[in-house]
Amino acid sequence: MAKVEKDFIKLTFDPLVLQDIVDLVKDDQAGAISTFCGTTRNTFEDKTVVRLEYESYIPMAEKEISSIITDVRTKWQLMKVAVYHRLGIVPVGETSVIIAVSSVHRHESLKAVEWLIDTLKEKVPIWKKEIYDDGSSWKENTKSKCC
Repeated sequence: MAKVEKDFIKLTFDPLVLQDIVDLVKDDQAGAISTFCGTTRNTFEDKTVVRLEYESYIPMAEKEISSIITDVRTKWQLMKVAVYHRLGIVPVGETSVIIAVSSVHRHESLKAVEWLIDTLKEKVPIWKKEIYDDGSSWKENTKSKCC
C-alpha cells in the first residue's frame, strides 16, 4: 500500500497559487480547509514599498518547517498541512507565503493556521528585505526571522 502524503513543504522562486496549494490538502474526510496568504503590501511605516526580497538557507528552513508541522500536529487533529514560501523578489500585491490545513472540523484548522504562521515567522530562517520607492531598503533584523 502506497504511503499517503500528508505534509507539503516548498520554498520556491516561482509565484504561489492558492488553489494549487488548497488542492494538496483536500481530503474527502475533511470538513474544513483553512488558509493564510501573506502578501506584499505597498506601505510600511509611511514609506512606499515596491517589493520584498526573501532569502533563506533552504535545507535548514525546510527542516524547521517540518519540525513546526510536527509540533502543530500535537496540538490539533489535522489531516493535511501545506506550507509554501516564496523566495527572491516578491512585488507588491503578490503572495509571499501560503499555509493550508485540512481537518475534520474548522476549529482545528483555523487555530493551526494561526499558530503555524506565527511560529514560522519566529523560527524559520527566511529573511525579508523591503525595498522602498526612494531606493532605500530595510532588512528585518529583529527577533522575528521571517516574513
